[in-house]
Amino acid sequence: MKRIIYVGLILGLFACNSNDQSNEITTDMVNNPNSASEDSEPVAMAELNFDKDSYDFGEISQGEKVEHNFTFTNNGEADLIISSAVGSCGCTVPSYPKEPIKPGGKGEIKVVFDSNGKKGAQHKRITIVANTNPNKTMVAIMGNVMVPETK
Repeated sequence: MKRIIYVGLILGLFACNSNDQSNEITTDMVNNPNSASEDSEPVAMAELNFDKDSYDFGEISQGEKVEHNFTFTNNGEADLIISSAVGSCGCTVPSYPKEPIKPGGKGEIKVVFDSNGKKGAQHKRITIVANTNPNKTMVAIMGNVMVPETK
């Protein structure tokens, strides 16, 4: 039993002692087929391009909901598949197309911002994960939430 423990400790020390960063694997490498091997042929990729990557909703009253559609085009050579779109907080809710977007095709990501409980300057990011390189793209909404004066 002691031998097993010693062998485990020795293996653990050798495994943790590697300072070679050249073999480090990142999520971009895992999600990007072009980085799998230097010898392989490049794979056709989708390319997500937004008409505008930010929207300023100006001033609104606290409690109002603001809605904006971010229009995009797939300028790549493969079908665009969006796997997720997430707002930086629960007050910002995006919805995105679930079906693939063909090369040259267009689509929209609808974002709803709920200002309930918010006040002052707001800047919310929406992170879109898709089969693109890089695999994450961000858009943003911003504006100012005015709180009504109470008497």
